[in-house]
Amino acid sequence: MEIATDRTEGAAIVRFTGRLDTTAAPEALAHLEALIQEAVPLIVVDLTAVDFVSSAGLRVLLATAKGVGSSGSMHLFGLNASVQEVFDVSGFSTILAIFEDEASALAQ
Repeated sequence: MEIATDRTEGAAIVRFTGRLDTTAAPEALAHLEALIQEAVPLIVVDLTAVDFVSSAGLRVLLATAKGVGSSGSMHLFGLNASVQEVFDVSGFSTILAIFEDEASALAQ
């Protein structure tokens, strides 16, 4: 798993590459928690280059969404068909904010 972050005014775009699984989850969570501690108002997670998300990866995203609380937001975009299926089957597509593309995720 590779993690890169781009900053824009009022937002951080976190780009994951690889598998968001048990091995990658601790690093991903630490990275996202650091943004929460900075009080970044909008965390946008780019999953375009993610080919697999396990239950551990889902927990990271849920913890982040809960961590931003009422002081911020987390938006996701770029889910491929197999990742979208994991979100749909787990019910996460109804509890997390998922957008078609980066522009849509940043505009909300």
